[in-house]
Amino acid sequence: MLTIKQKALKYLTLLLFASLVFTSCKRKGIVAHNGAKDLISFKSIEGIKYTEVARRLQNGLSFNDYGYQLEPEWKLSFISDDSTRIYSPIKKQLINFPLSRGYDSIFNTARTWLKVKKMNKDSLVLEILKSNNDSVDVSGAKVYMILYADNYIKNTLHTTEAVVRHPSRRDTAYVKELVTKANTDYTKAFSARQPVQLISQSPLVFAKQRKTKPTLENHFDTSDDYLAPTFDIVINKAYRDFYYSFTVYVDNMGAMHYGKPLVPFTDSGFEKTFIKESEAIMNSYLMYYFKVIPGSTLGMPHASTISLHVKGRTAAPDPHADTATVYTNY
Repeated sequence: MLTIKQKALKYLTLLLFASLVFTSCKRKGIVAHNGAKDLISFKSIEGIKYTEVARRLQNGLSFNDYGYQLEPEWKLSFISDDSTRIYSPIKKQLINFPLSRGYDSIFNTARTWLKVKKMNKDSLVLEILKSNNDSVDVSGAKVYMILYADNYIKNTLHTTEAVVRHPSRRDTAYVKELVTKANTDYTKAFSARQPVQLISQSPLVFAKQRKTKPTLENHFDTSDDYLAPTFDIVINKAYRDFYYSFTVYVDNMGAMHYGKPLVPFTDSGFEKTFIKESEAIMNSYLMYYFKVIPGSTLGMPHASTISLHVKGRTAAPDPHADTATVYTNY
């Protein structure tokens, strides 16, 4: 289960990501206003193409304590004071959006409220604002988007978008600390940017990671695939039919350690039996039949957690069924 802090961080990221799918107090040196109630103007940077190079928390990091990484996604240009052009990662194209200007450097576009913290021809710093229905929290969510002009990246920094989007030294140092803790004590596991892989070593067993399809109904939320990887496993020719759901710690060497059941219990005796039997399944079938590649972040393997739904059946696998059909009516 995600904590409140995780859910809040996910919400802020999803607010920006989902908005790109729909096609339908003054600070010195930010914007030159004629008065305190002037609307913000983007005339000075009209037509300049900006690319988001980092998205950071107030402490300057792109990672939180749970290993969740805020990733830069936006490509943005201001067409006029009432429209923007933004790249949609789902549509794979640039889309024009209306722009509504507010006071105190606040504006809305792509159904997202933002506040300008810095603006010039080379770079932008925008703070994400939390909104609820018709109200906007102008105090900010303390999540910041850093954008560089494409021309600045190419002709001043003499580099590429991919390079400037690399995690910072502070991010790397922070993740190293998390990795050291998690690999010293696997119960301090955190979400892996590259999740655990389960590779079957036998035609009798199959494992498939659940992948969330981004839709309007789930607000295009696929972050659980990163935060809480979930696998469906089928074991054929098992000693009996069974079904168990539980979490597993996978350490940096790929070893499995039992976590906790994923089902509710009303009887403590049944809970103990469930844990004993499901842990035995993990220590026998899963460890014997799977090659486990640990999760990693920034190229560093570390302990992370996964959720497993394991189905055992005494029947032999259908030799004519493809892998997809194995999970039908799972």
